[in-house]
Amino acid sequence: MEDGTSESLGYCADTEDYTARQWDTREDCDVRQILDRIADKWSLLTIALLAERTMRFTELRREIDGVSQRMLTRTLRHLERDGLVRRTVYPVVPPRVEYELTPLGGSLHETIQALVAWTEDHQREIAEARTAYDAAAAAPV
Repeated sequence: MEDGTSESLGYCADTEDYTARQWDTREDCDVRQILDRIADKWSLLTIALLAERTMRFTELRREIDGVSQRMLTRTLRHLERDGLVRRTVYPVVPPRVEYELTPLGGSLHETIQALVAWTEDHQREIAEARTAYDAAAAAPV
């Protein structure tokens, strides 16, 4: 931060030293708000699909099982506002609208891919831990 500038209201922690305190629960915490936005299931699925190619709204809705038109609209608007998705309207009749990831959205997709890879690498260990936990919870005291 430059000398003489104040921290914004949304500033909640320094990101150089990673701690859970970065995810401050205050409503004005930018880090928390961004994590909440990008980590919801509709955003993750939308980003993953748009990483493959540019898509129209109806294509996205068809590919994302269970998403309502309203929720997909909200998700795309939020991702566009955050600079992760670009919306292009073509002046034809009927209007054609396409969505694509921005470079920022593409960099987020790389991070999501790493998380998915970790999940795939450790799914057996997680399943075993769940089984052990459930067995211990069901055992008489």
